[in-house]
Amino acid sequence: MNSRLNGSARLMLVSDLDYTMVDHDEPENLSLLRFNALWEANYRHDSLLVFSTGRSPITYKPLRNEKPLLTPDITIMSVGTEIMYGYGEAMVPDDGWKQHLNRKWDRDIVVEETNKFPQLTPQEEGEQRPHKVSFYVEKVVASEIMNVLSQRLEKRGLDVKIIYSSGIALDVLPKGAGKGQALAYLLNKFKLEGKLPDNTLVCGDSGNDAELFSLPEVYGVMVSNAKEELLQWYAENAHRNPNILHATERCAAGIIQAIGNFHLGPNVSPRDIKDFQKCKVKNFSPAHEVVKFYLFYERWRRAEVEKSEQYFQNFKSVFHPLAIFVHPLGVELPIHQCMDAMAKSYGDKQGKQFWTWVDRLSSAQIGSDTWLVKFDKWELNDDERQCSLTTVLMSSKSEVPDAYAWLHMHQTWLDGVELKEPERWVF
Repeated sequence: MNSRLNGSARLMLVSDLDYTMVDHDEPENLSLLRFNALWEANYRHDSLLVFSTGRSPITYKPLRNEKPLLTPDITIMSVGTEIMYGYGEAMVPDDGWKQHLNRKWDRDIVVEETNKFPQLTPQEEGEQRPHKVSFYVEKVVASEIMNVLSQRLEKRGLDVKIIYSSGIALDVLPKGAGKGQALAYLLNKFKLEGKLPDNTLVCGDSGNDAELFSLPEVYGVMVSNAKEELLQWYAENAHRNPNILHATERCAAGIIQAIGNFHLGPNVSPRDIKDFQKCKVKNFSPAHEVVKFYLFYERWRRAEVEKSEQYFQNFKSVFHPLAIFVHPLGVELPIHQCMDAMAKSYGDKQGKQFWTWVDRLSSAQIGSDTWLVKFDKWELNDDERQCSLTTVLMSSKSEVPDAYAWLHMHQTWLDGVELKEPERWVF
């Protein structure tokens, strides 16, 4: 499950998506971008990111195409009825979890019985899954329907769980399903492998997240915009639990707040550092170097830093004078030529939707002072998204502590995510 890591994860962060990790009321996605920078710079190398969402694989994909979401190590989908490892074409389902959910479950009987309630409106086809039957229902009748339906299904020999969330959504699942049970299953697998995470933080905003907070020995954060049903559950069941926080910040900003509140690790996002020259980082690394580089690149093009020779020289000093950049088009360029293009690009994205972030960042020390760094570099340019698979060879600077020289940089387009005008791509 965590073959990317050699041992136990330092932190396993388990987060709901809609209105927890993703704030749909924040069109510029700044809190999500702040989290991305924090995770890739400080946690990706030794921690696990898990998304636990009510979305199905079908409806999860468009969200990834719309929002700057990082790639998780594990995805719990369809309200805890599907566990997937990896992402995209490489996604692998957990067959053991499927077998566990088949006990006392018959989807045809569930559909037959729910058809007897005209108040239930089936959700979209993409939300109907092998172990999940989903509806919309008005809040005023939801409780009564849940009680009657539960009794009828029990008489038919089924063992089910009915979850109501967000004041509108009703899901019928196998009794052993749910976000909490799925996470408990994962934690048990890690324990059997001798790789139980050092700390686990769960994050949510609605009723179907309540189970996550019920697990022992986890930290939890309800974001400030948490819905009434979760706050009510908290008041009735967990208000005395010191390991659960009701954040004062929304969505991903509340997650960052919880990391600091529970002292789980660094909680200052590189995006919150305005001047890297004046702010020294305790644990400087190639990962932090990459995140810092692209933040300066973004700020330079958005004219959010001063257009001064000193600023640009600091940026330029990242590269070895003889460094080579291989453009995604396959063209090999000397770094001084790229720097000339970069200098001319100052402010060309000012006032526009232009953001950069890195994903799946990994580094390996291949020599006494040499690192091979790989990552996906994403760029949002108005409504157009581009991504390049990037490899950087860098070495530490003996004359400057906590500094690296970039020797070689190679980029290729991610399949299906190319720039319409590739000459506009700088780094």
